[in-house]
Amino acid sequence: MVTMGQCYYNETIGFFYNNSGKELSSHWRPKDVVVVALGLTVSVLVLLTNLLVIAAIASNRRFHQPIYYLLGNLAAADLFAGVAYLFLMFHTGPRTARLSLQGWFLRQGLLDTSLTASVATLLAIAVERHRSVMAVQLHSRLPRGRVIMLIVGVWVAALGLGLLPAHSWHCLCALDRCSRMAPLLSRSYLAVWALSSLLVFLLMVAVYTRIFFYVRRRVQRMAEHVSCHPHYRETTLSLVKTVVIILGAFVVCWTPGQVVLLLDGLGCKSCNVLAVEKYFLLLAEANSLVNAVVYSCRDAEMRRTFRHLLCCLCLRRSTHESVRYTPSTQTGTSTRIMLPENGHSLVDSTL
Repeated sequence: MVTMGQCYYNETIGFFYNNSGKELSSHWRPKDVVVVALGLTVSVLVLLTNLLVIAAIASNRRFHQPIYYLLGNLAAADLFAGVAYLFLMFHTGPRTARLSLQGWFLRQGLLDTSLTASVATLLAIAVERHRSVMAVQLHSRLPRGRVIMLIVGVWVAALGLGLLPAHSWHCLCALDRCSRMAPLLSRSYLAVWALSSLLVFLLMVAVYTRIFFYVRRRVQRMAEHVSCHPHYRETTLSLVKTVVIILGAFVVCWTPGQVVLLLDGLGCKSCNVLAVEKYFLLLAEANSLVNAVVYSCRDAEMRRTFRHLLCCLCLRRSTHESVRYTPSTQTGTSTRIMLPENGHSLVDSTL
């Protein structure tokens, strides 16, 4: 049994990296610069696109439905993932050696929490779509209070899993159990986390497979009736295809990293997991950008809302510039922008 005398709470990050055999660079290597440059670019794009998705859902009353609340929560999880990866980029490379144990656990916990929130939300979306499609509803009538409780439950579980390693599921008192990819975490934590995620993926695949075959059979039957409105079929299929694409993108982006984590968690000594870990993590982060792009490509109402928000932002900027740099009276035959006394712009309907 491990005693407190055998724990290494006062050691440095370098001590644990040396114990696991993971190189801790003292200077910026070319591959470090490339990974950080790509990571910062992806992180900024993730933050901007998911902020736009959240703003679109909040501003458009047509999106005030359970499925869109969950999609908004997925965007919030992806936004959190962008923040977590941005934090990682500012505390990686040679800066890793300067982290305290608490700082390292914070860096890792942010990543684990955001990923767990994404996985749990995707499962919740799958269940909600299954419920609404089987009930022959475009949007399920799940009470808002229950949706809020579901979202709160997702984040409680995500925060719990993200905080667990820092408090108990680490290897500070059992150096022989330390993983190579995350030298302060126990290999069992990585294995359980990877297996749990893969199990969730299998559940979501099963749910969406059942939805696909159900919708296909129903559309075939509905096509035989003249009174069937085609808009319902198109919208239902569009929503199903959107969430399936989101799920597929998540699996493609995250499966390589989960397989590597599982190999490391199982103690595969011959597997060179350290050679690909940074690239697979960057691929996983790119999924947070893919999700937002999928929304704009698949949902026509979302695209219109995006254009409206971006146009309002551009018009607001151009309005401020016109007030600063142009006379109050203008002559021209182009688009009319009127400035009332309250300072808000009124755009002519001919825009």
